Amino acid sequence: MISIEQITPHLTWQLRRDVLYPGEYKFNMEMPEDEHGYHFGAFTENKLVGVVSLFKNGNDWQFRKLAVDEAWQGKGIGKELLNYITGFAIEEHGERLWCNARTSAIGFYKKYDFAQTGAQFSKKGVDYVIMEKSLVSA
Repeated sequence: MISIEQITPHLTWQLRRDVLYPGEYKFNMEMPEDEHGYHFGAFTENKLVGVVSLFKNGNDWQFRKLAVDEAWQGKGIGKELLNYITGFAIEEHGERLWCNARTSAIGFYKKYDFAQTGAQFSKKGVDYVIMEKSLVSA
């Protein structure tokens, strides 16, 4: 059983580091924009097993740092977090949800109707592509 709750930014840092940036210092996981975002955690048996941060810019919502504990990957936690933030953004009248996806995660996001925009970049040796999903019904 998974529950998703809004959490404080500092609760995201351990999983951000462990999953996305192993070898980095935990204090380097803080982003200046953290204080302006919404942060969500997926819990099972009171253990934090997934995190994601969500930021509003006009009618666009960007999610960042989606991370699921390695022991819990492949069990639907990333899907649950994506569904939750999609619903959250829709409730807030968002029109587009997007992210800077690691190229290794393109297939994951495509399963949930995200499309590549064609914009690509590299940062600290990791390749990313911008992926987006319209939240407006056709």
